[in-house]
Amino acid sequence: MGLIIYLNGEFVPEEEAKVSVFDHGYLYGDGVFEGIRAYHGKVFRLKEHIDRFFDSAKAINMTLPLSKQEVIDVVRETCRRNGLTDCYIRLIASRGKGDLGLDPAKCPVPTIVNIASSIALYPEELYHTGMSIITVPTRRNIPEGVNPRIKSLNYLNNIMAKIEASIAGVPEAVMLNQEGYVAECTGDNIFIVKDGVLKTPAPYLGILEGVTRNAVIELALKRGIKVLETAFPRYDLFTADECFLTGTAAELIPVVKIDNRVIGDGKPGPVFYQLLEDFRELVKVDGIDI
Repeated sequence: MGLIIYLNGEFVPEEEAKVSVFDHGYLYGDGVFEGIRAYHGKVFRLKEHIDRFFDSAKAINMTLPLSKQEVIDVVRETCRRNGLTDCYIRLIASRGKGDLGLDPAKCPVPTIVNIASSIALYPEELYHTGMSIITVPTRRNIPEGVNPRIKSLNYLNNIMAKIEASIAGVPEAVMLNQEGYVAECTGDNIFIVKDGVLKTPAPYLGILEGVTRNAVIELALKRGIKVLETAFPRYDLFTADECFLTGTAAELIPVVKIDNRVIGDGKPGPVFYQLLEDFRELVKVDGIDI
């Protein structure tokens, strides 16, 4: 039995969830999206995701046809109609149907889609053994171009870096910004631990400020761990005691080798394990009921 998809005010079988080939989301990547998780019958930090969804839409001058509460209701109802209590949710707003030109004014009504399904971003074994990643030549988009804080449908920058990672035989890649500082990975934020201090790139460096990232920062502060949102080069990756990635789909996943340099003792570290445990407890209680 297929999924039930929300599409422009209706819930339809996935075979009937069709979007026009003239939609500017398809033609130009003109739109925004959110990846959201539900755990144990609760949608994790749904308000934060919806706030970012609306901020992204505003940044590209798109007026959404639904209110924030209506979008929250759509997300919950999509989960209910598919009988899902633990799932991955993809919320999408594209510019809508227009013509073959670029002008977004020719697209009067955005296309809104919501999908609730499952996702397995990385093999389960990597959560126990840690992964090997590389830095790649493709740099992160500059904020004055396509600002990475906009979670847009135009993901070619990330995909180019992902291709380079795949060619190298690793599942993820570190992207640097134009100044050579660590920004983020193709689909995840990055953290390192050095001498008990947790460090992660600051938003101004050109990153997507992840919901999971922010939750991990909060958890670390509650543990009394010093957190720095700052700029650092690859050198700090190589000499870190620990490294791990965060993301809605990935949650928290450890990194044990970067550019063939072993991180720490080559095993997931104690700070990672503590924050992973704290995060798994957090998702049980921090969310809006489906």
